[in-house]
Amino acid sequence: MAILEIKHVSKFFGGLAANSDVSFEMAQGMIMGLIGPNGAGKTTLFNCITGYYPPSRGEVVFDGRTMNGLQPDAVCKLGMARTWQKVRPLAKMSVVDNVMVGALCRTNSLKKAREMAMEQVRVVRLEHRADFRAGGLPIGERKKLEVARVLATQPKLLLLDEVMGGLNPAESEEIIQLILDIKRLGITQMVIEHDMKAIMRISDRIVVLNSGEKLAEGLPGEVVSNPEVVAAYLGSE
Repeated sequence: MAILEIKHVSKFFGGLAANSDVSFEMAQGMIMGLIGPNGAGKTTLFNCITGYYPPSRGEVVFDGRTMNGLQPDAVCKLGMARTWQKVRPLAKMSVVDNVMVGALCRTNSLKKAREMAMEQVRVVRLEHRADFRAGGLPIGERKKLEVARVLATQPKLLLLDEVMGGLNPAESEEIIQLILDIKRLGITQMVIEHDMKAIMRISDRIVVLNSGEKLAEGLPGEVVSNPEVVAAYLGSE
């Protein structure tokens, strides 16, 4: 059974369709790349999946249960969590305290939350920064902290929104390795990313959005050689 089913999802803002009749499925343990030009509707779809926007039409089914009508906190407790393009750590708190906020989704014990937080701080390789003030972290480490915070909610499905955005090649490589490490932990992932080389390396399958609609879906090699996908990214005469 698919862990996530997107069934004919549309999202309208007034007369504008940000997403239009989008459908696909994700299998447990896979990495799904979600790509498309700027304004294609990728982040809007993330918001519909995780409860920040209610779909105007269609249905989101996670782990056999419909998500329609659920608030983000309820979606998170069911095992689906996301990161954001703009990382906003609790700047005056330490790295481990930031991650504890995510862990408190699963426990009321501060001691247990700290243990859970330290476990995820180690996963993202920030243990040397555990007591460092989060506001002082460079962007690459802030991105890792964002991932650690959502991992601390113990997700079955993790949605990563441009987690490599703004990073240099060395920092991006660290994030690629982190995503692959998370896959080895058995956590399913959907990744929005504009770096095609990165998305080709990490994805089992790729869905392409363009103007809010699903343009293509398939294996990375199939998608990158699809003339319609090439035209969407590069333009066509």
